[in-house]
Amino acid sequence: MRILFTTVPLPGHFFPLVPLAWACRAMGHDVLVATSEDFVPEVLRSGLAATSVGPVASCVGLTAGGDPDRLAERRYANGRVFARIAADDLPGTLSLVDSWRPDLVVSERVETAGLVAAATFAVPAVELHWGVAPLAEYRSAAADHLAADLAALGLPALPLPALVLNPWPPSLRPAYASGQRSMLNVPYDGDSRVPSWVWRPREEPRVCLTLGTVLPRLCGDGGSETLVPIVERLAGLGVDVVIAVDDKIAVRWPPLPSAVRHVGRMPLSHVLRACDVAIHHGGQGTALTAIGAGSPQLVLPVLDDQFDNADSVVRSGAGLCLRPEELTPGRVAEHCLELLHRPRFARAATELAAEVAAQPSLVEVVGELNTLTTNRRP
Repeated sequence: MRILFTTVPLPGHFFPLVPLAWACRAMGHDVLVATSEDFVPEVLRSGLAATSVGPVASCVGLTAGGDPDRLAERRYANGRVFARIAADDLPGTLSLVDSWRPDLVVSERVETAGLVAAATFAVPAVELHWGVAPLAEYRSAAADHLAADLAALGLPALPLPALVLNPWPPSLRPAYASGQRSMLNVPYDGDSRVPSWVWRPREEPRVCLTLGTVLPRLCGDGGSETLVPIVERLAGLGVDVVIAVDDKIAVRWPPLPSAVRHVGRMPLSHVLRACDVAIHHGGQGTALTAIGAGSPQLVLPVLDDQFDNADSVVRSGAGLCLRPEELTPGRVAEHCLELLHRPRFARAATELAAEVAAQPSLVEVVGELNTLTTNRRP
């Protein structure tokens, strides 16, 4: 079976696809990843075959923070950014599907060029659903921006996938996602070396602080204006602080307090298991990796689905949340102490990790993908 994977050029969107793509490869299927020109090197570092279907993509226009009452408006605007990328990639994706003839197209949830190309050539399409939020604004933005392309291709509306895969624990999913197919979340960390301190016993509580891959790039200072004051307050708690951030961003920061033991690019799937609390932005990859590691979480959401992800963690009892208008270094320190010293958070996090581990394996999921193509017309 030939399987085409499609993604927008952002690590947080591509990384959830990687373990599934490799599971397909391990079961003997031919896998190819299609993305924008500038993101091809990132895909190649995952060991997967990649091809460019569009020009260098720009994520200019993605916004975070702002008025919480205008979240839907901001989500629609961010959806337009992804829709523009899809429009640029659509001609190349159509050509690729026409020539390579995949049996299946698997796309992360905001990459719609693959979805449209699959419908055009009657190829079954699958969506990998990241995050808890329905993000109806993203789909509306894509339908509006691609309206002329859809009409030209004879498609009455933006297509729907035949199957939606969801790695979030069922207990955290809203009602709209009840019919989606559960899938074990297997974290992919990119090309990150596991530091030796992960294996050694720790003398002090350890806190991991990260803003993911997107937010530091949206901040002119790489996020240091937000993180450094927080780190300075955490330093007074008698904890070791680990900051997971891209090395190219970390070098732009001012000197950090001595309580920061480690800073730079790190594999969160290993690092979070060696930490007592995870403080992060609420992105799909970080939140799910923390859940799988059984880590209590303090979530500081600022972008789109991160608010819903944060709310779900709080409802589970496995963490706390500070919204942008509540965020101060002092409150972060207070919440961190609460997570460290109240056992109920650790208990809830452990229960949530067990729920993640019980989800269907990727081998099972690939077997189900295979059935989608059984009755397909050659």
